[in-house]
This record gives sequence, C-alpha cells and structure tokens, in this order.
Amino acid sequence: MTVTVPELRADTRTTVRIVAAVLVCGAAILLFAVHVRPLGYVPLVLGVALAAAVDRRLARDLALIGIGQAIISTISLKADLSNAGMTRFAVVLSLAVLVPWAISRFVFRDTAIQFPVGTGRRWTRTQWLYLAIVVAFGYLVLPYYFISSGVYMNWPDLDGGGDIARLFVGVNAVGLWDELFFICVVFALLRTHFPMWLANLLQSLVFVSFLWELGYREWGPVLTIPFALVQGWIFARTKSLPYVVAVHLLFDAVVFAVLVHAHHPELLDIFVTAP
Repeated sequence: MTVTVPELRADTRTTVRIVAAVLVCGAAILLFAVHVRPLGYVPLVLGVALAAAVDRRLARDLALIGIGQAIISTISLKADLSNAGMTRFAVVLSLAVLVPWAISRFVFRDTAIQFPVGTGRRWTRTQWLYLAIVVAFGYLVLPYYFISSGVYMNWPDLDGGGDIARLFVGVNAVGLWDELFFICVVFALLRTHFPMWLANLLQSLVFVSFLWELGYREWGPVLTIPFALVQGWIFARTKSLPYVVAVHLLFDAVVFAVLVHAHHPELLDIFVTAP
C-alpha cells in the first residue's frame, strides 16, 4: 500500500487540520486514561467539526477514528476473565475495528484501512534480531515494573488453571486487536493526511490511553509510549501486519508469564529482576 502524504506547511489551514486531529486523538486521554465521560466526547466532536471546516476528507477519517473510540468507551476496560467479561470485550473491540473499516470500504469506497498479511518479503536478519531483543527487554524490565509498582493487581486474581488459560487467551487477543485498531485503523487513516512522525505521535495518544485504562499504570507510559511509537514506525517501514503482531505477542507472552508469577510466586519463578 503506497501512501502519498503532503508535507506540512506553516499556514492556517494546516494548523487547523493538526488541531482537529489532536482534539480527536487527544479525546482518548479523557475517555480512557482520565475516564471522564461524557466530557471526553466533547473534543472528539469538536475535532471532527473543526476539520470539516477546512478539509472534508480529514473530517471523514477523523470521524471514523472517533467512532472507534466511542465504541470502545461503551465498556469498562478493566480486565475481566468471566464469560460475560470476555464476551463483552470480544464483541465491542471487534466492532471498534469492523465498523470504521466497513464504513470506509463500503460507504466511502476507500482503501486506507487495510490489514496487510502477505508482503511477499521474508523477514530480515535485523527483524529476527529485534524479536529476540523484545523478549530479552521484556524479561528484564517487566517483572520489576509489574511487581514493584503493584500494577499486576489491575488484573484479576488467577484461581486455578482455568483462569490462567483465560488470561493467556485474553492477553493475546487484546494484543492482536491493538495492532488491528491502533495501527491498521487509526495510524493508517492519519497517514493519509499527515507525515509519518506526526501520525505516529497522534496514534500513540490513543494507544497509550487505552493501555492505561487496561492496567498499564504508575510509570507504565515510560514503556508504552516508546512501544506505541516503535510499532507505528515498524509498520510504516515493513507494511507487514504479521511482523508487528509477532513483536506485540512476544512482548505479551512475557506480560502473561509475569502476571502469572506475580499472582502465584511459586509459578514461573524464572525472572531474575522480580522483587
């Protein structure tokens, strides 16, 4: 997929377009991180309206991003391993991806939202090395972060093997969804209007705000902000959904193991940096 993006110019129209995008993406901070609803919808609506005054195409795409955020905001993102909780997550998060995609593809006849699985290119040695680095980094940093800060308690207690299996499914499912929504929907739509660096910063606002409500709190943004930015950069370079998913799921595999160990220290006692 080739994306042609005009360079930013120092004029009023460009400023208005950026402010509109910041309002829509920044609304995620209120909706998810600060959890101020319905006030969080105000900048979202204002951003779309402001964009409509100068760039109808941008307004249309920001509205799609806003629709996705609004759908997500209909539920609490607190981890819930019950049947009802997992079903609620599955339905709502799926709709947050499918509804913007369907409107873009079938109403607007646009192809900006894509899920590129086959790139026809093999992963390079550098890409394989980066996967190893991700696992090593997670192994060394995540145990200290989750346990010393106490954020592991934002995930429910694990009562037996059934809950551990549900946690494994949930962590991986949300990790996959992260890339489908934040990268393939939010980032992809923003890339049609802004340079990569700006689109990446904007998508990271939404990404990190979502992760905050999900449970990555305390000093979690020190980890999640770089992670969101690197994922966007990798996708822009590789155009490969499987690769960014592989990175994310490997990182989440360590998250899963740390959560199990944090709740049950006798299990997976393999982390040298665990307090």
